[in-house]
Amino acid sequence: MGSTMLPYSRLHGVLLLGVAVLGLGWIVLTRAPADQPQGGPPPAPREGFRAPDFTLQTLDGRSVTLSALRGKVVLLNFWATWCSPCKAEMPALQRVYADEESRGLVVLAVTVERDAAAIDAFARQYGLTFTILRDPQAKVSVAYRVQGTPTTFFIDRRGIIRSVVVGGPMSEGLIRSKVEPLLQETP
Repeated sequence: MGSTMLPYSRLHGVLLLGVAVLGLGWIVLTRAPADQPQGGPPPAPREGFRAPDFTLQTLDGRSVTLSALRGKVVLLNFWATWCSPCKAEMPALQRVYADEESRGLVVLAVTVERDAAAIDAFARQYGLTFTILRDPQAKVSVAYRVQGTPTTFFIDRRGIIRSVVVGGPMSEGLIRSKVEPLLQETP
């Protein structure tokens, strides 16, 4: 009886060729179409990555663009007038801003609320002098993947997110501990 078995080295070569063909076929079949965007949605903003740029309106209708603030330290706070922790941390935000504005600190307080009169009354009640921005369609809140208020991003002079604090209220000491190292960095 004659053996129809291939020698070991030849069988090994055939198996390797089969695996290579199957692997190449898998790559071809599972690749994304050339006309489809690659990579899906951008990653959630996080420490060490550039802060997503945006332009929003202030209560008096001025436009503020984040990238135009490069060279300054930006504390980006997402808040709401009905949010108890937001109310509790506003005085601390205001004190830090008043003390550090001359050193290059900018506070941008973003709210999705639509009632400009309520937002203005809140700002007056708390004596807020930093910039309040309206995000009525929640586009910036969505871009920053804000899940709840308050959420605060500490952004360095190059536009890089250096720290994120979700929840609150933040104490004045915590705010200062996040802001001070960024203010000490040279532009």
